[in-house]
Amino acid sequence: MSGIEGTTLPVAETGDDELTLEPGQTPAAPATPEPERTGFQRFLHDLVTGSFLITVLAIVASLILGGVLIAVTSPAVQAAAGYFFARPSDTIVAIVQSVGGAYASLFQGGVYDFTATTFVAGISPFLRSLGFATPLIAAGLGIAIGFRAGLFNIGGQGQILIAGAVAGWIGFAWNGPPVLHLIVAVVGGLLGGAIWAGIVGLLKAQTGAHEVIVTIMLNYVAFYLLDFLLHTPVLQAPGSNNPKTAAELPTAVLPSLFGLPVNLGFLLAIVATLAAAWLLNRSSLGFKLRAVGENPAAARTAGIDVKRITILALAISGLLVGFAGVYQVLGQTTSGFGNDFDASIGFNAITVALLGRSRPWGVFGAGILFGVFENGGYTMQAANSVDLNVVSVIQSLIVLFIAAPPLVRTIFRLPTPGARRKGVRAA
Repeated sequence: MSGIEGTTLPVAETGDDELTLEPGQTPAAPATPEPERTGFQRFLHDLVTGSFLITVLAIVASLILGGVLIAVTSPAVQAAAGYFFARPSDTIVAIVQSVGGAYASLFQGGVYDFTATTFVAGISPFLRSLGFATPLIAAGLGIAIGFRAGLFNIGGQGQILIAGAVAGWIGFAWNGPPVLHLIVAVVGGLLGGAIWAGIVGLLKAQTGAHEVIVTIMLNYVAFYLLDFLLHTPVLQAPGSNNPKTAAELPTAVLPSLFGLPVNLGFLLAIVATLAAAWLLNRSSLGFKLRAVGENPAAARTAGIDVKRITILALAISGLLVGFAGVYQVLGQTTSGFGNDFDASIGFNAITVALLGRSRPWGVFGAGILFGVFENGGYTMQAANSVDLNVVSVIQSLIVLFIAAPPLVRTIFRLPTPGARRKGVRAA
């Protein structure tokens, strides 16, 4: 062994620089390489350690905690808990009935009604859920594009109000041909949202103003501007003292699909999702958006005009968020609108974008999930006297768990990504 004492051996396979042996020390046996996984084994490993399973388990954990909240607030459970030690089975039965009944009503009101006599009637709750999901999908896509570009667009409320006001004004003030009237109203609303968000991009690019502060302030500007216009002949219905517009003309209303409780807006939301996916993953502009979002300094060094991309990113974000306002006015309210048609969609869209991990199809699925929660929550409240705020709590818990993947892995005892690889490397 004296021939190798004090020598230096290269370690080419591990990528380390060199391994020095002290006098009297023998080289350690090479670590056992990690066995190569088959395609199915790699799929299972990626599924267990990937983000998809974390998202699913976050929803499951939120439903469990939501069930605890339902049970604690249920009068039947509270009454049975009064004599728990005498008859514990009554408390258990009351918990099962209250939680199971609430979630059954949520499913029945948001997905499928098993008491219906026909399939179309049974699937009607889900189609209505798609109506609730449509503006969330559109606004969520806009927020997600901002996230991918490193921008936090929290001005969804203002962009929805401006876009809806422009689309609604065109809808009742201009009597155009049937198809053209709808197209002009939709395009006008989209441009309104894009311009309102583009103002933020311009201020950030030229003056360095923070987009969060500017978008919040523009929310107030949009709200009070709309409220002012609703008290003037510009938007207020003729002969009315209420701050509400006239009804949109039939030629500017989004038509229903085959007489079902879902209209053209949902198909446009699918088109928007396809367009967002192509933009982010297939286009040169999408590459620049993602590059600026990852590292603006490196993107600038690579020759990307960061200021221009910032303006474009917020304009595109506002355009998609603005579609939610267009939908609320031309698809949901056909008897005129006031200053409250945003319905907190601008802020809920942030939750949808986070749940969808800022990926277009993830946002699409998250929007449908939240649409089911929102639509089914009314049935749950009516059938089981469960407070509708429970649904909001469940949605908030989902985001909480999504934001803390290590917590989900700890609860469900999932392996940490790369743990086995690090163990082999350490050995």
